[in-house]
Parts: sequence; structure tokens; C-alpha cells
Amino acid sequence: MSLNFFKPVDEAIVGVSELLPKQVLGKKIKIHTKSQGFPQLNEVRIALFGVNENRNGFFTSTTYDTNEFRKQFYQLYPGNWAIEIADLGDLPNGETPEDTYFAIKEACVHLKELNIIPLIIGGTQDLTVAAYQVFQDKKEWVNIVSIDSRFDFSQDEDLISGKSYMSKIIMDTPSYLFNYTNIGYQSYLIAQEELDLMEKLFFDSIRLGSVLDNNQITEPIFREADIASFDMKCLQSSSDGTYTDGAPNGIDSRTICTLARYAGISDKLSLAGFFDLPSNMLCHKLLAQIIWYFIEGVNCRFEEYPVNLTKSFKRYTVQMSDREMVFHQSEKSGRWWLEIQNENYLDNKSKSNTLLSCMHKDYLDACKDVLPDRWWKATKRR
Repeated sequence: MSLNFFKPVDEAIVGVSELLPKQVLGKKIKIHTKSQGFPQLNEVRIALFGVNENRNGFFTSTTYDTNEFRKQFYQLYPGNWAIEIADLGDLPNGETPEDTYFAIKEACVHLKELNIIPLIIGGTQDLTVAAYQVFQDKKEWVNIVSIDSRFDFSQDEDLISGKSYMSKIIMDTPSYLFNYTNIGYQSYLIAQEELDLMEKLFFDSIRLGSVLDNNQITEPIFREADIASFDMKCLQSSSDGTYTDGAPNGIDSRTICTLARYAGISDKLSLAGFFDLPSNMLCHKLLAQIIWYFIEGVNCRFEEYPVNLTKSFKRYTVQMSDREMVFHQSEKSGRWWLEIQNENYLDNKSKSNTLLSCMHKDYLDACKDVLPDRWWKATKRR
């Protein structure tokens, strides 16, 4: 697929940034315009594009005004970034939603081959299916992290939609989904059958209250992610501007920016999407800042994936009552990993180990003979 299929950014939007100081993002990034044509992607690290596909959305969704978002994004000042950013414009809808999925998938495949991180902006969260298919076509195992108040799957639906797109991913044959993690779910929005299914599949989840109490617990989750899918309905209404019809509880604006930075700083993550966006001025401004923090995270990556334990890592061995656990801490970033043996620990015939991202608290818990919950689920998935 040719990337020239993208619709260029409105010249009027670019013209607005011409009136701004020379240091703003609108004058620093590469922009696809009708007059300048499609930008050269040499040295580009992040490429964002707009989508407005919402025909398979389960919840009522309005068309997101990507140009209003650009007005807000272009006027922000970049950090001390050493990476190039491109705005490819908007991807037109296909004749059918499936055509749009295919176009998104092909565009993302092309960008990833150029070592560019695609940022999908707009549309409904079922577009995560297209992001997953990027890895499925390459027969690569994939970890999906969804920032959402719901799990978005059920046991008796397989239709691709904003509510049950995860059913499609889980039920696909062959499936290349290794792990799915939900961040920010609200128990009263989740059926017990969905909770049971999460446990049965050994998927991870973090409740909204835990995220708000300590957002740092999400960093190891993002470190394992290939795809980050943000359902912006997860925001509390005071953050997204939908004061009458929005959610009374949800993630606040500061926390969502922090989560975006954690996603960006993950050396493994290579694709992100921001879906179900309310089209109002407060949301445009907030999304511009969320994207800013994501870019900030990418610029601050430690380049520690895949982990090379022979370079600047400290090893800690913890003798628990029923097993030995080995932790590694990076001297460069201060982050922690723990070893997982590929075979059951009771009958370990293989000496081949894998590493699971964790926190310092997991090491301290192991010292108290407390087994980390994520370790247990990770061993069951292998």
C-alpha cells in the first residue's frame, strides 16, 4: 500500500501555525500537505495519522475533528527531543469497515518496516483489531495493553465491534495474542463472566482505584506491551469535557498523560492508538498534551529491549520457602525484571529462562516469601 493514500492536512491548519513562534511543533515536524506533498520519512521515529472509522462502534460515537486537535498540538513546544515526528494526515474510510481495517493494517506494516511508531488518532476502539493484525500477519506474538473502563469482550459474541473486538482477537485461529492487560477497569461495568474469562485465560488487569492510587504499578505492564490501545471513554467527565453525558468516575487528565509517557518509554512498544475521542475543545487540548507526553517517553527510551544481562545489570537471588527467584536490576534505568523458567518449576528440564518486567516491590515481596501475582499468571501462559 502506498502511504500517499493519506488525505493531506488542511492548508488552513498549517497556516495557523505559521503565525506562531518558530519553536512550536507545527514548525518542527514533517507535515503532509497538498502544496508540499508527502514528507520524506528518513529519520522519522513517530508518525501520527487521523482516522474516523466508527461504523462498527458499539457505543454512540461522533466524528472526531482531527484538525481541531492539530491546532492544539501544533502550538505546543517540543521538549529537548532528538527524534523526528511526522503528521501523515487522515486515512479516508473504506467502502466497508473491513476495508478501513485493511488500510490501517497495511499503513502500519509499512511504517513499522521503516522503524516508525504509528499513532492512530480517532475512530472507535475496534480499530485495535487492525493493529493486532499487523503482528498476526508477521506471525509475531503480541501483548496488548488496553486503557479502558471495560474489558471489551464477552463469551458469546464474536462480532468485531467497540464492545467485543477482543473476542475477535482471542478467538482468531491461529491466535498470536500472548497477553492482554486491562488498565483502569471499573467493576460495576464488568460482567462476572468477563472477570471469570480473564482469570481463565490468565490475563492481567488493574482496577481504576489501584491506578489512581499509584500509577507507577502500570510501568512494568507497558514495558511488556507491543500495542497500547487507549479508549478515551476511560476518562472522568471533568477531564474529557463531556460534563453531562460523561463518566462520573474515570482516569483524570494528569494520570492519562503519565500512562501515555509510560507507553512511550517502553522499548518494546511499537504501535499506539487513541480511540473514542469526544470532539470538544477540552479533549482536543488534552489529547495534544497526551501525545506530547507519549513522544517525550519515546525520546527518553533506555534501549533495554531485548534485555542484555551482560551489560550493567545487578543480579539478586531470593530463596523462598518453595523455590528460588532471580531478579535483575538495570544500573542504567533502575528498573527491575525477574526470571521465569520456561518449564514448570517442579519439573524444570529446560534451563532456558525468560524475563518479566516487574517493580522493586516485587523483589521486596519475594524477600518476605510473597509470590508476585504477575509471575504466577505469566508462568501459566507459557
